[in-house]
Amino acid sequence: MAKHGKKYLAALAKINPEQAYPPQEAIDLVKETAYAKFDATVEVHMRLGVDPRHADQQVRDVVVLPHGLGKTVRVLVFAQGEGAAMAREAGADYVVDDDETIAKIQAGWTDFDVAIATQEMMGKVGRLGKVLGPRGLMPSPKAGTVVMANDIPRVVKEAKAGRVEFRVDKTANLHIPIGKVSFESGKLYDNLAAIMEAVRKAKPATTKGVYIKRVTLTSTMGPGIKVDPLQAQSMNVRE
Repeated sequence: MAKHGKKYLAALAKINPEQAYPPQEAIDLVKETAYAKFDATVEVHMRLGVDPRHADQQVRDVVVLPHGLGKTVRVLVFAQGEGAAMAREAGADYVVDDDETIAKIQAGWTDFDVAIATQEMMGKVGRLGKVLGPRGLMPSPKAGTVVMANDIPRVVKEAKAGRVEFRVDKTANLHIPIGKVSFESGKLYDNLAAIMEAVRKAKPATTKGVYIKRVTLTSTMGPGIKVDPLQAQSMNVRE
């Protein structure tokens, strides 16, 4: 078993590990127990009552956080012609409309956070699956990142503003960032509320029993804090 340092143990001492806290109280505790020397990321982890082995039990969607993620998001767009021009005007960091850059990505270059593609470019983008797929960067219609050219400006701006994709993993868990420790607690609350609403709406029709079983908040390096799942599911953005 890994040994924890004094700072972690001091943070852990402020939490009742048996208690599931109301969302606002859990957020306040995350901020209080964060001890990293950098501006740590706050994440929500959820255990779902689904079986990811079945196609009809997948949970996947995107959500635009009201207050963003507190970081610069580098956006790459695969587009040509008018679509490429619109991507540049919308503020995309990289616009790929040539085989040379596609070859560069194929060789392993992935210095970007979000990849968007027009439908016309997917024939070429498909060759990059082995590079982009494992990194969660492969454009997908389900994630809303394969779009018509006239939708590029909207999707680029959403990505820059804090557009987060979530997808259940093989163990039926979700892991989603909600912002930074430096955020005001009210902003973290709104971001968490937006995520909870999106997860509720993404519930598969075939799911039986309890859908959201456990909710935990944590900061980078910090201890996990249990959130009351029923209260979490009833959250609403307070803007």
